[in-house]
Amino acid sequence: MSKSRAARLAPVVAMAERAEREAAVQLGHCQGLLNQAQAKLGDLEHYRSDYQQQWISEGRRGVSGQWLMNYQRFLSQLEVAIGQQRQTVDWHRANLDKVRGLWQQRYARLEGLRKLVQRYLEEARQAEDKREQKLLDELAQRILGRNSG
Repeated sequence: MSKSRAARLAPVVAMAERAEREAAVQLGHCQGLLNQAQAKLGDLEHYRSDYQQQWISEGRRGVSGQWLMNYQRFLSQLEVAIGQQRQTVDWHRANLDKVRGLWQQRYARLEGLRKLVQRYLEEARQAEDKREQKLLDELAQRILGRNSG
């Protein structure tokens, strides 16, 4: 009986495996998007650093007022872009955490189902062992009954 219960759970386990795999793929995709966003943020911060070094170099030689205004305007735009990219990184990080939670739920459900199937199969094996032992005991009793009679 337990074997048939395990067999009836097979489609449910298959669905849970599919759901877990899909969540794992989504998790990988979200991790990739976060990595890309972090890389872009790193690039922007590196570019800002380079641009500030250019200011130091140019400033030593002397700069015009127009150059200084353009520098400040561009640096301001770069700071806005960095701020926006930080928000994007934060959003991707939060989304990754949400997707990771979903994957963990699906993985836990799958593992629970697998353990249940394993328990049913073990119960079926134990029941079969008991039936077999009972048959062997009955057979032994018949043989003993014939020999003593």
